[in-house]
Formats: sequence, C-alpha cells, structure tokens
Amino acid sequence: MTPLLCHNEESLALLQFHRSFVIDQSASSDPYAYPKTISWNQQGENPDCCLWDGVVCDQHTGHVISLDLSSSCLYGSINSNSGLFNLRHLQSLDLADNHFNSSQIPSGFGSFPRLAYLNLSSSRFYGRIPLEIGGLSRLRSLDLTGDLDASNARLLGLTSSDLMWLVQNLTHIEKLHLDNVDLSAAIPEMVANLSSLSSLSLYNCGLLGKFSMGIFELQNLQFLNVGVNEELVGHLPEFHWGSPLEFLLLQHTKFTGELPPSIGNLHSLTALDIIYCNFWGPIPSSLGNLSKITLLGLRDNNFFGQIPSSLANLTKLTSFTISGNDHFSCESLSWLENQTKFLELVLKKCNISGEIPQFLKNFTQLNQLQLTRNYLRGQIPHWLTNLTRLANLALDYNEFHGPFPHQILELVNLEVIDLTGNHLSGIVNLNSFFNLQHMKAFSISENDFTLLHVTNANATLRKWSGLGLGSCNLREFPDFLRYQDELQGLNLAGNKIYGQIPSWLWNISKETLEIMDLDFNFLTGIEQPALISRLPKLKVLWLRGNKIQGPVPIPPPSIVDYTLSNNSFKGEISSTFCNLPYLYALDLSFNNLSGMLPQCLFDKESNLNILNLEQNLFRGTIPETLTNGSKLRMINLGHNALEGTLPRSLANHTMLELLHLGDNQIRDTFPFWLGALPDLQVLILRSNKLFGAVGSPAIGFEFSTLRIIDISYNGFTGILPSKYFQKWNGMRNFEMDQFSYMAQNTTTLVSGGVNMDSSFVLRQVYNYQLTLVNKGVNMDYQKIPKVLAAIDLSSNKFEGEIPKSITTLKNLIFLNLSNNRLSGHIPLGIENLTVLESLDFSSNMLSGNIPRELTQLTFLSFFNVSCNQLIGPIPQGKQFATFENNSYKDNLGLCGKPLSKLCGNAGESPPSPSTGEDDQGSGGFSAYVLWMVVAIGYASGLAVGVVAGLRFTASKHEWFVETFGRRQQNRRRIRRRGQRV
Repeated sequence: MTPLLCHNEESLALLQFHRSFVIDQSASSDPYAYPKTISWNQQGENPDCCLWDGVVCDQHTGHVISLDLSSSCLYGSINSNSGLFNLRHLQSLDLADNHFNSSQIPSGFGSFPRLAYLNLSSSRFYGRIPLEIGGLSRLRSLDLTGDLDASNARLLGLTSSDLMWLVQNLTHIEKLHLDNVDLSAAIPEMVANLSSLSSLSLYNCGLLGKFSMGIFELQNLQFLNVGVNEELVGHLPEFHWGSPLEFLLLQHTKFTGELPPSIGNLHSLTALDIIYCNFWGPIPSSLGNLSKITLLGLRDNNFFGQIPSSLANLTKLTSFTISGNDHFSCESLSWLENQTKFLELVLKKCNISGEIPQFLKNFTQLNQLQLTRNYLRGQIPHWLTNLTRLANLALDYNEFHGPFPHQILELVNLEVIDLTGNHLSGIVNLNSFFNLQHMKAFSISENDFTLLHVTNANATLRKWSGLGLGSCNLREFPDFLRYQDELQGLNLAGNKIYGQIPSWLWNISKETLEIMDLDFNFLTGIEQPALISRLPKLKVLWLRGNKIQGPVPIPPPSIVDYTLSNNSFKGEISSTFCNLPYLYALDLSFNNLSGMLPQCLFDKESNLNILNLEQNLFRGTIPETLTNGSKLRMINLGHNALEGTLPRSLANHTMLELLHLGDNQIRDTFPFWLGALPDLQVLILRSNKLFGAVGSPAIGFEFSTLRIIDISYNGFTGILPSKYFQKWNGMRNFEMDQFSYMAQNTTTLVSGGVNMDSSFVLRQVYNYQLTLVNKGVNMDYQKIPKVLAAIDLSSNKFEGEIPKSITTLKNLIFLNLSNNRLSGHIPLGIENLTVLESLDFSSNMLSGNIPRELTQLTFLSFFNVSCNQLIGPIPQGKQFATFENNSYKDNLGLCGKPLSKLCGNAGESPPSPSTGEDDQGSGGFSAYVLWMVVAIGYASGLAVGVVAGLRFTASKHEWFVETFGRRQQNRRRIRRRGQRV
C-alpha cells in the first residue's frame, strides 16, 4: 500500500473545517459552483488529503500548501479555533464565493507566515478587517472584495489608520483588491511605493480626497479600478510610452480636466471607462492610437467639439459609450460605418438629428443600442429587426412619432426596451410583451399611449424587474401588477390614478422593490402605510404632486431618496427619520406638517445631503446643529412659522451650498458668520424680522462664493453693504465656457434582482429650483443655472447712495433695491452689468437723470424706477422701447416716451443712441448663456421660494436604463480579467 503523503494532523484539520459548514447550493453565486469538500473522507477511495478536491500538498514534505474552496457552497462561520488555522504551511488560500454567515474575519488569518495568496472575496464576511492580515508580509495577492447588504451598504470596513498599516506592510503585493470595503479615507500616498503592484481595485470604497498621481507611474501597473467613488478627486497625468496599463476604470468619480493627448501612448490599453466624471475639452484624436482597446466609455462628461475621425482605427472596439451636451456633436458618424463588431453602442445627448442612421442595420452583433436624448425623428424603422441579438434598446427622449413599433417585439432576445418621452401614440397591447422569453424591463412612459388590459392576469404571467407606464392614461392600478412579485422598479407617474394606494401594491414585490414612482396622480391616501417600512430594499420613493392625507409614513432603513412633496400630509415628523442611515434626500415640502423641527435631524451625523421642509406649518426655533460631520448641502425651511434667532451652529454645515430660511418669523441681526461657509452660493432670508445694519465683512466672513442673495422684506437699516459687494466674487468671476445647473448627484448601487447580473449603478440628480421675486416679475427656475447671479435687498430701510462697487458685479442678472430710502443718482457704470435682465430701483428717493448709457443693457427685460425723484428725458431705443408707463410713474420730472409728457422745445424726445450691431447684445457664448437663463426663467404667478427640485424633467427614465440595462459581456470580462491579473 502506497504510504499517505498527507500529514494526519492536517487531514484532521481539514475534516474539522469541513464539518463546521453545511452545504447549501445558494451559498455560492457562480452557476458552476459545486461542493468540493463533499468527497473528503479519510476512509474512502482517496484517504490521502493531498488527493482531495481543492487541496495541494508539497511533493517533498507532504504539507498542505494550497487550499482552493472557492465557490464550494459552504455556509456557516469560521471561528477562531477552526481547524483551518492549523494548516501552518499554507501558501495559497482561496475561500471566495461562499457564505460565511455575516461573521467577522477571524484574526487567525494572520497566522499563515508563508501565505502569498489570499482570496476571501464575496463570501459574506462582516465587520472590520483584522489588522493581523497586514502582518502577512509575504503576500503577493490579496482580494478582500466585500459584499453589500440588502440596502447595498458595505459589510466590510477598514479605518484610515488600518489601511495605512496594511499598505505599509504589504511591500511585495502585486494584486490588491478591496472592492466594496468601506474605507471612507484617502488612498495612502505610500501606495505609489508598491513597486510590484500590477492590479489595484478599490471600487465603491467611499474614497475621499485626491488620487495620488504617483500611482499612475507604477512601472508594473496593468489594472486600475477606482470606480464609483463619488468624492475621489483627480486628473490624468501625461502618460509615457511603454506604460503596461491595460485597464483604466475611473467611472463615477470626480476626476476632471482634459484628456491628455498622451493618453494615446497607452498602447496596451484594452478598456478605458470614465463615464460620469468631470472631464471636459475636446476628445483627443490620439485615442485612435489605442489599437487594442475593446471598451471605451466616455459618456456623461463635459466634452465639446466632435468625435474625432481617428476612432475609425479602433478595429477591436466592441463597446463604445459617449454622451454630450449643447456644445458636443456626434453628427459625423461616418467613422462608425465599418465598425461592425460592436456589442454595445451608446450615443446619448449627441445632437444626432434625422432618422436613425441606416448603416446601423449592419451591426448584427449588437446586444445594446442606446440613442437616448437626441433629435431623431420619423417612425422607428422596421430594419431594427436585423439586429437579432439585441437585448437592450433605448430610444428614449427623441422625436419619434407614429404608433407603437410592434416590429421590435420580433427581437426575441430583448431584455430591456425604453421608448420614454417620444411622440408615439395609439393602443398598446401589453400581452405582446409577455410573449418575449427574455424580457426583464420596459418603459413606454411619457408618450400618448392607451393600454389594453392584460387578459388572463394571473400568477403564471412572466415576471418583470422594471416597468415604466408613466403618463399612459391609466385611471387605476393595473390588475396584472398583483402578480409581478419580482419588480425592482415601478414608474406609474403622471397618470390619472385616483383614490388610495392599495396595500397589495406594497406586498407584490416586497423582497425586491427598490424604486417606486407614483408622482403626479390623484392619489388621496395610503392603505396600511406601515407596509412601506417593511420593504427591505426600497431606496427611492416618489409620491409628490398628489393629494395624499394622513401622517407621513415611516420608510425602511434602506431608503435613499424620500420625496413626498406637494401633498396634504399632516402631523409631526417622527424622530425615526433620524435613524435612516442611507437617507440622502428628504423632501416633505408643500404639505401641512406641524410641530417642532426634530432636533436630531440637525445634531446627528448622517448621510443627509438634501433637507427640504418648505411650506409647512412648523413652529418653534431652528434646532442647534452638530459641531462637525454634517453632509448637508441644502437646507430649506422657508414658508413656515419658525421664530427665535438664527442658531450660530448653522455655520457648522461646512458643505452647505443653499440655505433658505425665508418667510418665517425669525428675529435677529444679519448672520455675517455664515460668510465663512466655503461653498454657500444661495442665501434666502426674505420676509422675516431681521434688523440692524448689514455692515462690513470681517476677514474670512466675506460670502466669497455667494451668487444669489435675497434678504428682502426685513428691517435692515444703514447704508448698502458696499464692502460686501467688493468681496462677492461669485457674482463677478465664473467660467462662461460651460452651461450647467446647480445640482447634487449621488450614485446608489442597485442589486441585480432576481436572475439579473450583479449590481448596477443608479445615478440620481437633484436639481435645485428657485423663484426670484422682483416687483412685478416672478422668475421661476426649474433648474438654477450656475451662471445666475442675483441680489434682492428690497423692502428694507437702507439709505444713502447706491455704491459704485455694485457696478463691478459684472455677472448680475437680477438687481432689486426697491422700497428702501436710497438717495442720490443712479450710479454711472450700471451699464457695465452687461447681462442684467431685471433692474428695480422703484420706491426710493433717487434723483437726477436716468443714464442714457443704460440703453446698452440689451438683455434688460424688466426695468422699474417708479416712485422716485428722477428728472429729464427717458432714454430711447433698444430694450427701452419695450417698457411701459408703469416703469416711470410718479417721477414728476421725467419726460419722453412712453410718458405723455414731451421733452424740449421741439416737442420730441431726444434721439436714441447709435443703433446697429450693438442691438445684438454682447454676442458670443455669453449672449447664448443669457438667453438660456431667460428661457428657463420666465413663468409668472408661481409659488415663491427655493425648493429642492430634485430632477431634470426627463430624468426619471435614468434609473430605468441604468438599473435594467444588460451588463455586457466585455464588462464581465473586465471583472474576470481583474481577478486574474
């Protein structure tokens, strides 16, 4: 009998380790997983443990040196006295893709002095990673990729100091993967000293701070993935010839700057993914040098210009995604004509017009085609049926017309269809969708469809993950939904559904539902609102614009965005809202809520960025806030009955961009101490009981980033704050080369749901909204342009002259100083405010002439100097030809059109200044920006106030394609390649 090579004590240790688990097929996600330990037995055909599946022994010593139990269906915990830790000679240990029952990683993993390879990825460990792993100084490969819980929160974590310790000791590391581990820290600079590092993956780790440029210079680095770290800042270096980098994945970060032309030196690059970053400038033609690249993701940045024709050289390209803006065009698509190998093609917001390019019918390998937000028109072509492998088709937000394109239902591999926001019409029979074998999600929202009721609605119907039936003329909840128990996302917004939300709607997909949108219906109540709190995965609930009564329902701990604005909810806010760990946006505005503001919303560290409680009945004082740790970027408490003073601790919200406390009963002096907030751009304090002089700014309290201020309808006295005007650089200096809006973005990982790939990134955009009130004009902004600058100091008791320093705020669009006690002349230099659109000096004591130079303000659309002591001729021509009598009334010394009082002996008004080209305004991009502002702004009679508006008009489809769009084969290859590097 051949002697056993295996040492008996190691054989017993392995068996003891095996017996501590149960075999559960669901414990491993790999479809090819099988229980490797099931044949382990000292008495069977293979009593030698060196012959057991997954075990490798040293041929000379017989010691177990490698144990691979990845995807072995193990379920249970590893405790500190596990037999595993008796295998002291291990050099390689792989326990990936099992289920260790949310137990902690034992410190015993640091007891393998020879270990060079350790893989504990995706095995449901929980808690802090033990420091002892950092003592494994021989490690060359470490993969601790963590899992996410039901709310997609990270289960594993490392403190900043622990991360430093880990990096400091693993000096021989070649592969370091910590995906989904909660780091919440900057990447240590010493990572750039890991000269052997070839693969670094820190995906979705909550990374902060600036990315170390030295990492790009690592001589052996082939794989770099720091995607989905929203607060990670960085830019790309100049790349040198000979870099071995193959994968560069920076998606969903704050990397910015231009793409350097030297990026064309990365000749080994096979994947570049920079979607949802802040890159800008032209796309360099040198990208055409990347002859090995298969995946090129450029969308959702700020590129301008056109796609360079050199991309025609990328003959191996299988995935190309790009999106643009008003200054970017994909118009010339000729370079695409010969690229027939595409699996994924995304051309979003690319200013493509006309019909869908016919050459796409030759792209027969495509499984994803997205042409979202272009100007495509005509009927959806029949030749799309040539694309027989198509799984994901997104034609949303174009100008297609005609009936529902039933021919696309011949594409038997379709998984996702999005036709949202077109001009399609007619009757849609949903039965046709049930016949598609692979269909997971579809959206036909925001067209003019009428739905045929689904026949034979029962539990045997095909189950969907996502469903968009917004604005489909529904009058009740479709009955077939009762049997859709695998939904992740449901959009029924903009219909005519009335009555109560039935309890069955919360029960149908209670284990899978993540997004529910019921905005803008005629809903009046919620049956069994307590059921909402029992939805374990719910992240987004939108109920705004209904008539729902009763107390505010408590959401589940998983909630990220809770928007219930414009309803009739009443009662107080429960303190339970302070214990929602992932809540990012809370919007309960325009309801009938009452009571005191919960102290804990302000003094407890949380993830809350957006707090909107405007237009309710809250009373009492504004609570004191915490001393540090606040993430609030917008606080809106306007239009309530709040009183008392402004708590000085508001200055602790150091990330604040917008503060609206207007239309309350607050009694205090001017809060100069808010001027220290480094990012404060909008300050609304109007209609309170504020008093005293505004005074001059102290050093460090200048409001240097302020762009919009409204302190009207208070009791401020003294002279106008000329020294502040000198410091408000936010109204003087900003870039005019990009047109964008004030918004907050967040990314949420959405689980793949039943039978779906992995997780998806849900991108949510929160657009601030604003109504500026100038006498006679209400300007409502559904989105606040970042170029908008406005001052409203009206209806106070300011006196003295208008300071000349106000004329240096060259980007002012609104200026309202009406209803004060101002005297002196209208200052020369006002004409320097060349983008001024609204000017109100009415109801003061101004004297002298109206400067003729004001006719140079060719964008001026509202002008009021009534009720002053002005004299002389009214300037004529240009915009002044549009102003009526009310602009000048009660100035007895004024004459000339439009007044009936004529000027001079000749009985004529003076001639207008020179005309001609000046009538076109200042021209160029600044003119474009201004007219964009005006186009967005005008709407009269709307509610006063700043509101958290939360989204672009057409953004609700974003969750649809992002969440349910099929993960393409090449992206899966990237992940697998990352595991091998």
